[in-house]
Amino acid sequence: MMLRRLRRGVALGFALAICMIRFGMIRLRGPLTMKQRALWVQQTSRGILSSVGVHYRVHGTPATEGLVVSNHLSYLDILVLSAGMPCFFVAKVEIGGWPFFGNAAKIGGTIFVDRGSLESAQSVAQQMSERMQMGLHIPVLMFPEGTSTDGAEVIRFHSRLIDPATALGMPITAAAVRYELGDGTPERELCWFGDETFIHHLWKVLDVGDFWADVRFGSTKIYATRRQASDATHDEIVALRAQSLAEMQAAAKK
Repeated sequence: MMLRRLRRGVALGFALAICMIRFGMIRLRGPLTMKQRALWVQQTSRGILSSVGVHYRVHGTPATEGLVVSNHLSYLDILVLSAGMPCFFVAKVEIGGWPFFGNAAKIGGTIFVDRGSLESAQSVAQQMSERMQMGLHIPVLMFPEGTSTDGAEVIRFHSRLIDPATALGMPITAAAVRYELGDGTPERELCWFGDETFIHHLWKVLDVGDFWADVRFGSTKIYATRRQASDATHDEIVALRAQSLAEMQAAAKK
């Protein structure tokens, strides 16, 4: 409905303005610490999700250190994961150029990676190591699939950037994201993948009536190698998504 889209679009504009005002007020008190940046992103994410009518629920215990690895369905993943847990994201360098969201990511301490550059990967691995050793009780989060998908499957993980955590002996936590629409519309309709533009996808999101994001945190473990960590967390995320779907289907039958 056009009215719903317009109403949510205006609400989104207000939410973005408020988060920048909040940032400015914090900034007046002096330079932001890395922890303040992560908490600002969490507040911002919650405000944006509320403005566009996206509800989220969190199962399990969010990580407070080390590395979190998650499946990737859309830019919305960043909002719902951050809303449930303050963290520092590893994101593709292109996001840094997005209007508003690119600046917000930079403010929030996002680590940007050029996936086609070995030099960039090495630099990002070093930054991840440094961030995980700061003792802030805030984890680093990455999407090892390397791209967003339609949710049909969790594709094979790229393990290179898992290496900083295994090399340091830091804990690694699996996180699974799944989207639910109250009218039974398939999850893939809310995934952002392929050649669809950001504006076209956002236009769809603004029109969704009953939209839930289900976030599940799995076990936290220390792995000996990055490949072991990659394989184990991949399988755990698949299982967590299957559990989420089964619970949704069971609830729908009641």
